[in-house]
Amino acid sequence: MITKSELDTLHDQLYVLACAVNDAERDLHSAGARPSSAELAEIVDWLREAAGPLRDRELGPRP
Repeated sequence: MITKSELDTLHDQLYVLACAVNDAERDLHSAGARPSSAELAEIVDWLREAAGPLRDRELGPRP
């Protein structure tokens, strides 16, 4: 059984990840410009930061 609190946290984390993906897509395709290596590193860091909490997430009862 998943608690409401766990579900709310998961929803929030998924929202943050969706925003990071949207930001990355916008930054990569804005005005046809090619991002610099520093800009690419920032994009990857933001995606990793947003995805980190979901990487090892487990829901429901623990053994």
